[in-house]
Amino acid sequence: MTAPDRAADALPDEAWVVALASLDGMGPARLGALLRIHRHPRDAWDAVAADAVVADPQLGDALGPDAAALTSSWSRGARTIDPAACWSRHVDAGVGVAIRSSPAYPDAFVDDPDPPAVVFLAGDPDVVVGPRVAVVGTRDCTRYGHDIARQLGAELAQAGVSVVSGLAVGIDGAAHTGALEVGGAPPIAVVGSGLDVVYPQRHRSLWQRVVEHGVVLSEYPLGAAPVAWHFPARNRLIAALADVVVVVESQERGGSMHTVDEANRRDVDVMAVPGPVTSPVSSGTNRLLAEGASVARDATDVLVQMGLSAGARRVAVERRPPPAPVDQLVLDAFDWQPAVIDHLALRTGLAVDELVVALDRLERDGWVERRGGWFERRAKPERAGGRP
Repeated sequence: MTAPDRAADALPDEAWVVALASLDGMGPARLGALLRIHRHPRDAWDAVAADAVVADPQLGDALGPDAAALTSSWSRGARTIDPAACWSRHVDAGVGVAIRSSPAYPDAFVDDPDPPAVVFLAGDPDVVVGPRVAVVGTRDCTRYGHDIARQLGAELAQAGVSVVSGLAVGIDGAAHTGALEVGGAPPIAVVGSGLDVVYPQRHRSLWQRVVEHGVVLSEYPLGAAPVAWHFPARNRLIAALADVVVVVESQERGGSMHTVDEANRRDVDVMAVPGPVTSPVSSGTNRLLAEGASVARDATDVLVQMGLSAGARRVAVERRPPPAPVDQLVLDAFDWQPAVIDHLALRTGLAVDELVVALDRLERDGWVERRGGWFERRAKPERAGGRP
């Protein structure tokens, strides 16, 4: 076996999925279909690289009418991508990568009708627990809508409810700003670009604060631009993460209404903030109310809809033994992605024998998981109260 072959065999499953996701035209639906019909991500990559993708009805639907041209372009593109280098780029950037078999893959997506094949993350995926409310609306909001969204974000976070949104200008940004102001439940964002491509640029500081206090999720690898078709796909994940979707201001059509459609598909409750009947940006929310959506005048209305009281906070209770200081040093070196002992030794400065002992303790206590020669930090400890 040649050195390149040995290096390829040493890559984790996540690395092959990152390489596939980096191909031009490889959207969430196509990636998911490829990984469903191939037993292993490496098999999917080899098939794509050889222009030998298995003919399958579900993949055919995802590829569309120009399937042959698309798969040929993938094969050509695969010759320019080094999966090991692509993986190292994400590791070096501290971007977590979770596929469905990864410990950091959010539970909310596991049984979703349209789950992401891969989730790139910046921040802590362990915050995706407990009650969550998506606050969505138009980018062209009024001062009334901005202030309501900010107030909702603050009051929900203070009550222990994580605010989910898309970090867009307007209602999204106002809701996350409010949530961060009170230091309550951690914010959760889903974006339509690579995690190194901040969009919109004016939200760079807000984006970083969400990373520091919560988590930012994406289906797209580093370098991916915020192209228009990414955002409808993103909206389904916002709906999937939510116990309730609250629309603050929206016209009759647009991204917020797409999120509503995705919420309805998942039987997620939809609420709407009433607005002036003469305001174009309240035409969509007022229609939702006329069609039977619940009224969201303030956070109390939302909490009642969820069966929570304003003063009740569902607190996550850690049931694993707390790590010793040296074990915590090792745990902090993972960055929510698979790592081998050599990586961890470089990041921690520990001797290999000391590192092996620490990993054994962390594995015994449920903090890390071993897969072949790779170790992964486990998100989602056992929790008391709230939705897992």
